[in-house]
Amino acid sequence: MATIPSLALIPSGYKASKVYSVLPTDGTGDFTFTRSGNATRVNSEGLIELVSTNVPRLNYPLIDGVVQGCPSLLLEPQRINLIQYSEDFSNAYWTKAGSSVVSGFTSPDGTANAFKLVEDTSTGTHKINHTSVTSNIYTISVFAKYNGRILQLASTSTGGHYANFDLLNGVIGNFGGTTENVTITEISNGWYRCSMTTTSNMNTAIINTVQSVTSVYQESYTGDGTSGVYIWGAQLEAGSYPTSYIPNYGTALGVTRSAETCNNAGDASTFNSSEGVLFAEISALANDDGTNRGISISDGTISNRVYVSYTTTTNQITAVYTYSGGTQVSINETLTDSTQFIKFAFKYKENDCAFWVNGIEVGTDNTATAFAADTLDTLNFDSGAGGSDFYGKTKDLRVYNTALTDAELQALTTI
Repeated sequence: MATIPSLALIPSGYKASKVYSVLPTDGTGDFTFTRSGNATRVNSEGLIELVSTNVPRLNYPLIDGVVQGCPSLLLEPQRINLIQYSEDFSNAYWTKAGSSVVSGFTSPDGTANAFKLVEDTSTGTHKINHTSVTSNIYTISVFAKYNGRILQLASTSTGGHYANFDLLNGVIGNFGGTTENVTITEISNGWYRCSMTTTSNMNTAIINTVQSVTSVYQESYTGDGTSGVYIWGAQLEAGSYPTSYIPNYGTALGVTRSAETCNNAGDASTFNSSEGVLFAEISALANDDGTNRGISISDGTISNRVYVSYTTTTNQITAVYTYSGGTQVSINETLTDSTQFIKFAFKYKENDCAFWVNGIEVGTDNTATAFAADTLDTLNFDSGAGGSDFYGKTKDLRVYNTALTDAELQALTTI
């Protein structure tokens, strides 16, 4: 069984065996975690599980639909699921055309609350849909499983936006309109979460069945009366990428999962202000979501801090050393894909700073002024003074109170 990842302050240097702080599943410990409202995660059995208010989410990785490896701490921004009946596709909220739905199938949460969307024998489109209006950038997603047909997500906005998903082989087919960021992610037991983002206002959220991955927008065909797809957990959210599922059992204005924060670990006696290393194994939720998303050791302000952040530039991560309000060190690195896990280490010491990513020293600087003793007193998943909250996944977080050697930094960050 996988163990909880170590989100740790290590006060005794590289050779230390003592872990100062671990963030457990009950939300206690040295970090202050907040999230109003429930949220979901992938649990150790590979099921979608509801997590209650103010409980951090340790989200397990799924590879080929099977849990493999240790979980990561999942932190996400605020999102609202605008789909009013996200699991009850039999409700009149969903308009059926050339199709019907049958209940009682096992869903990704392990209960018999999924539906089968079945085409009839008419010639035309075979779909369920709901008319709604959202922001200019929105993402629609649904959990789906193969039952003889290709899944198509679509919108009736001007020009028609759509994306096709092969649920037998787990691949994306044709897509068009202003559709972008199309994803298919294997969950478990043959289920996939499929999503698409568009940059135009949405008129109608549509779940179609079509015949081929090359099918066009709202393809017309003659149904056989038995084929279709299994569906569960529909979500429509304002944003450029899908976030974790937010169940909505009938709230007309949508259900909100508030932004998560995880801050205030350590104190002045924990950190060595004159030298040390900030280390983490992390991934972002998106290559560029228009925000800075960082982790810092600071004095509670942005004037004195050691800070590593994903930036507003696509696939860029930066290491920053700020002394008495002035940025003395800023080292940028361009990643291949920010949504993939990396290991970074930012060494800070007077006139000796270095930034390592995945076993490579990507930049150095010899202009840093040492902080006075006891300056650094808090470890935050933010800019150091609130704001620029880190949204992403964290497998490991440590602070070392000595400036490690190049050989140690290379070993520490090698994937």
